[in-house]
Amino acid sequence: MLLQACLNGARPHRFHPRLPLTPAAIAEDAAEAVAAGAAELHVHVRGPDGRETLAPEWVDATVASLRARLPGTLVGVSTGAWIERDDDRRLAMIASWRELPDHASVNLSEPGAPAVIEALRRRGVAVEAGLATAADAERLVKLGLAPLALRILVEIEEQGEAEAMAAADAILAILSRAGIAKPILLHGVDRMMWPFVERAARERYSTRVGLEDGATLPDGTTAPSNAALVAAAAEYLRKSSSA
Repeated sequence: MLLQACLNGARPHRFHPRLPLTPAAIAEDAAEAVAAGAAELHVHVRGPDGRETLAPEWVDATVASLRARLPGTLVGVSTGAWIERDDDRRLAMIASWRELPDHASVNLSEPGAPAVIEALRRRGVAVEAGLATAADAERLVKLGLAPLALRILVEIEEQGEAEAMAAADAILAILSRAGIAKPILLHGVDRMMWPFVERAARERYSTRVGLEDGATLPDGTTAPSNAALVAAAAEYLRKSSSA
């Protein structure tokens, strides 16, 4: 089971006092998260205005900062379509990166996902295939993209527990029927962050935590940092592995 730290996501700066946005802040926060038990990192690169970007100068700066601070730790970035809002621009920026991340997430709900996956593969960047719905899973299977993925992200947005778990079940069932045996990283957001950490630990899936997914600890209090969220998740996984 792998524990990934998702440090910032699309959250606004006011979401949490410790939300890391600059390359230096992201690297320092990442070092704390790795020390707390994270094995990998997932970041949303930000520009000087704090907004998400895929611009090569900021991807390069962020990845280079992480490499310098945490040599050997795998680094992933988001390629969400909302970041640049134009598929041609998104592809051009990916083609211009010089400091390459180890992997990048691609949302199968996005029309341009196949082209982004191919662009990343041409650059030697591994792909995390993001599935939020059963329709996303069916598209992955239909387009034959699963063999190109490093892993499958089952990332559930529903906030009711019964509905959220049913959504995950539907995605996992489609992958199973298709014989897709790629590693699964299972996670939820906000109210469902910890229920999915618990499920991942119980069912031996990888998972992730961090301010991208939520700011509260299992007891409902606000976490002081990404590292605190990672430490709590690492304890779940430790207990599960020793059970």
